[in-house]
Amino acid sequence: MSRIVGVSAALPALSYAQTEITDTIAPMITADLSKQAVLRRLHQGSRVERRHLVLPIERYLEEQSFTETNGLFIEAATDLAEEALAAALSQAGVRADEVDFVLFTSVTGVSAPSIDALLVPRLGLRPDVKRVPMFGLGCVAGAAGIARLDDYLAGHPTGVAVLISVELCSLTVQRDDDSMANLVASGLFGDGAAAVVMVGAERAIARSDDGFDVVGSRSALYPDTRHVLGFNPGETGFRIVLTAGVADVIDEHFGDDMTLFLADHDATIDDIPRWIAHPGGPRVLDAFSEALDLPPGALDVSWDSLARVGNLSSASVLHVLADSIRDSPPTGGELCALFALGPGVCAELVLLRWSGATE
Repeated sequence: MSRIVGVSAALPALSYAQTEITDTIAPMITADLSKQAVLRRLHQGSRVERRHLVLPIERYLEEQSFTETNGLFIEAATDLAEEALAAALSQAGVRADEVDFVLFTSVTGVSAPSIDALLVPRLGLRPDVKRVPMFGLGCVAGAAGIARLDDYLAGHPTGVAVLISVELCSLTVQRDDDSMANLVASGLFGDGAAAVVMVGAERAIARSDDGFDVVGSRSALYPDTRHVLGFNPGETGFRIVLTAGVADVIDEHFGDDMTLFLADHDATIDDIPRWIAHPGGPRVLDAFSEALDLPPGALDVSWDSLARVGNLSSASVLHVLADSIRDSPPTGGELCALFALGPGVCAELVLLRWSGATE
């Protein structure tokens, strides 16, 4: 089994209370006072208390083209990606020139050359490092990225692979758009990055430290849900597609999918003491808890992340993983289920087990 040996989260330096963000951007999004009242209720109900933004808040009041916001994305995303990966490599005790495979994901900006290519000279990655930029998976990409690194390392048991996620969601908020999707998104999403370092099974055995081994993963793409969640590219950037149907998809499919997935690995929901859920929002987290019939407090680390930094799209579940390991160190043999949803609607489930002697 491949092993996670480093997880690091990075956030922009600028942080604002949710109330300040609401007061600043409400007139930018709509001049309709009744719609502003709806926006304020949605922001208050989001359970988000603070968010980190890549720009000073007053900059969002300036009208900018997609060309301008995407240029800002490239510059800021490269800096945050460098910070996250450098910290994860240091945590893992791995040099940059030991990395064999890089998977980069984002759904809030585009770049060619991709951000991962820009990191090669900055961090001293080898010029022959294998790179795969991944776009379009949205919030599910953090979980999917871990699964895809595991797929790669299954064939490269002595290798080192890294996942980098950068999401600058604030750059996608649309001016003069009082659609329900934009009103909700403007109060939910924040900016952030994360990186994960994984090693193949043979390299893991040779290490003296412990980490989460990847036991298995499962992907799911649900039919007739394209309209539920996603982005529509347009002249002003990425317009979010977001409906209440996300919770309905969870209600219909998620409990059965997780139960069958765990059964494939001789486990049940009751066998999992640690749950790492993507903090998609209050309705999403409640739907996860209900679908899995989890005990109170099982998703507290996800709720806490949502309150402190908001929904960071693909980076969020990686922030939750880092928080969980830091605040509640795992014990030998402990199982952990990590999961997220994304556009499609799709899901990615990953089962992890902490290495080391069982207590």
